[in-house]
Amino acid sequence: MTTKITDKNISSIANLFVSWQSVIIADGSTTTTGVAGRGYFINTTSAAHTFTLPTIATAGDTISIKDYAGTFASNKLTINRNGHNIQGAANNSLIGTNRASVTLVYIDVTRGWEFTKESNVADLQGPAFITATGGTITTSGNFKIHSFTGDGCFVVSSLGNSPTVPTGGPSNVDYLVVAGGGGAGGTWGGGGGAGGYRTTFPSPGCNAGSFPISATTFPITIGAGGAGGTGGNGSPLVGGVSGSPSIFSTITSTGGGGGGSDSAPLDGLSGGSGGGGAGTGSPGPGYGGTGNSPPVSPSQGNTGGNHNSSAPAYGSGGGGGASAVGAAGTSSIGGAGGSGSANSISGSSVPYAGGGGGASYASQPGGAGGAGGGGAAGLNGSGTSGTVNTGGGGGGAGGTYPISPTVVGGTGGTGIVIIRYKFQ
Repeated sequence: MTTKITDKNISSIANLFVSWQSVIIADGSTTTTGVAGRGYFINTTSAAHTFTLPTIATAGDTISIKDYAGTFASNKLTINRNGHNIQGAANNSLIGTNRASVTLVYIDVTRGWEFTKESNVADLQGPAFITATGGTITTSGNFKIHSFTGDGCFVVSSLGNSPTVPTGGPSNVDYLVVAGGGGAGGTWGGGGGAGGYRTTFPSPGCNAGSFPISATTFPITIGAGGAGGTGGNGSPLVGGVSGSPSIFSTITSTGGGGGGSDSAPLDGLSGGSGGGGAGTGSPGPGYGGTGNSPPVSPSQGNTGGNHNSSAPAYGSGGGGGASAVGAAGTSSIGGAGGSGSANSISGSSVPYAGGGGGASYASQPGGAGGAGGGGAAGLNGSGTSGTVNTGGGGGGAGGTYPISPTVVGGTGGTGIVIIRYKFQ
């Protein structure tokens, strides 16, 4: 009678040449070095275990392993390749399925050890990492970085398989989401608030990402900066417009609040960071807008500064920034914009989300913009706009009303979204 050769027959024949050893009880500190021609019952009830393949291997060498107590899922077995390939890859294998049974046969240098029998096993795959497209892609060490300076899509085609495979990557990313900055007020206007600043970077676990994702398409929205207000030369004084939100997945950063003006609204508007208050001695002081509005944790920004109603500067408040409130105006100078926050998610340290400086009356000095793209207030002229793709608030317009020519508060800087993950 002729016997048909099948994979099952091959595995059965291989097992005829295996000498099964006494049960190995894993203790979490010792390891087992395998010997060709032997089989090993491994009990991981109390701890995980590492099984090291032989240093020297010859074609046809066979080793079998069996989960003795059905506990590989809770306490996994690592097969240390010991310099050889496993199934053609230079990676260790991890068995994490209860009641698993495997038989390995050494083939050659290229393929190394092959699994010829796999029973109740689902975790023998090699390492996998996130693969994705979208935005401008750069790398920094083992991490890939997607930077979005305009609307787009972050398209994830595959995920990592850590911790199932120790050498694989996680299915998590880190993000930085900064909204558009607020526009500043018109003549002697308050500074624009910085766009909301939200980030997970640096995350725990060696910056391996803390925000879980799936293999799908994530639309990315980049917030526009708010327009600056106008005033002077007999025209009405207009407050700044708030910036627009930036969005990635479930993360929304709110646009920065617009800066106030000497005409309604005196108060800065609320937003990711609040706009600065404005006004002269009459009709009265303006107050900074509230930051972190709507509230999230950690906070996405800070409150804008208040206006000072004393001559000669009648200093308007600076816009709030990601890491500091906007400074209040004084009788001699406009308030500085609140400082932003530096972030190295792109591979180098860059400051984002600084508030715009508050302006002063006539030719009195205005406030400086906050670090992170905040615009400086104008000196008897238009304010400086926030820096693009930083979410910086615009600087207030300085001047005398109604004598000055028409001046304009600085426009808020556009936002940005950056996504970072391990790719090798």
